[in-house]
Amino acid sequence: MSFPKKVAIVAANRIPFAKSNTAYFGVSNQQMLTAAIQGLVEKNKLKGERLGEVVAGAVMKHSQDFNLVRESVLDTELCASTPCTDLQQACGTGLQSFITVANKIALGQIESGIAGGVDTTSDAPIAVSDKFHAMLMKLNKAKTTGERLKILASFRPSFLAPKLPRNGEPRTGLSMGGHTELTAKRWQIPRQEQDKMAYESHQKLNAAYERGFMDDLITAFNGLDKDNLLRPDTKVEKLAMLKPAFDRETGSLTAGNSSALTDGASAVLLATEEWAKERGLPVLAYLTDYETAAVDFIGKDSDYEDDLLLAPAYAVPRMLQRNNLSLQDFDFYEIHEAFAAQVLATLKAWSEDEFCQQRLGLDKALGEIDKLKLNVNGSSLATGHPFAATGGRILGNLAKLLNEKGSGRGLISICAAGGQGVVAILEK
Repeated sequence: MSFPKKVAIVAANRIPFAKSNTAYFGVSNQQMLTAAIQGLVEKNKLKGERLGEVVAGAVMKHSQDFNLVRESVLDTELCASTPCTDLQQACGTGLQSFITVANKIALGQIESGIAGGVDTTSDAPIAVSDKFHAMLMKLNKAKTTGERLKILASFRPSFLAPKLPRNGEPRTGLSMGGHTELTAKRWQIPRQEQDKMAYESHQKLNAAYERGFMDDLITAFNGLDKDNLLRPDTKVEKLAMLKPAFDRETGSLTAGNSSALTDGASAVLLATEEWAKERGLPVLAYLTDYETAAVDFIGKDSDYEDDLLLAPAYAVPRMLQRNNLSLQDFDFYEIHEAFAAQVLATLKAWSEDEFCQQRLGLDKALGEIDKLKLNVNGSSLATGHPFAATGGRILGNLAKLLNEKGSGRGLISICAAGGQGVVAILEK
């Protein structure tokens, strides 16, 4: 797709991702997002620079974080006149933030901007119970002392039970892992293939660190200089010993082949070519196109219930068709590893005539990809998955890969809660 103005990815930065309740326990979203953006500012000499906009977001968010991005930017060395926007689309937040900034650059509304995301499950918002909340609201509304005393008399100790964040779909009650178990069964994804993908993700991420690929993509933070979920010594045999995590009787998803709850933040610098050139900054890659899709995973419109995390399987073909590309026309594939089973099911769906004809309306299957080009530096099974921060990690990784190669094309695919998915194409 042709944009009015080319959108360049100039730089990316993130803090190391940390397993929940480890290195970043007690650290806030604001502190992490500030660190990721400030690292980008320092590496690219942006002190005092007024950017067109900073757009980012978080999935796990406290009520006081209603202006999270603005507060984070004010803690950095960017000019205080830089406007900010909070955005959220579950695990697609980071990539959607990128698309929002890119659109404004493409339309000539701004010349530069930062897109990002942050999340923590070590500082998750804990709310009061519904009954206690209702009582407090009535108390606030009451006009007389008598009314207040009557309301207070309705209090019960059970009201104090906290309301914890739910890792489940409101429409089904199933967790993402529970939904992906159904996907693994429907698509007949073997446990061995899932464990193999997890093993390879750790090996590839470790190799990327060993060769220094991550050096300019990461800012050390809170005692970490690399992702602490990385297990370079893991073996397929070890992964095979893990018990199923979501369906303990017949399941194939485990803690090893599923992404872990993780804390972290990422940021990506976008600009016009002219803006980057004026400041002596490189162009790593360009945005070619993007697409967002949603699937009916509750059977609202038909008897067929789509798989929760397979929306990218629908989004990618639309984007390919618009750009006259085939699935094989890519040098790199960056498919977010929420679960190994979800990645493998997506690839299998694209390779089957029945799915592509009946669900996508195509004449035949999209075909298979060269798996040597898939997540070449590892992905979320090894880095972890701080929901809103994953998009920025993937964007930075792919842009640098394309810049190193000197030319080429890369596909990004990110699934999200609510049966949604966001995909994009980067080129050099």
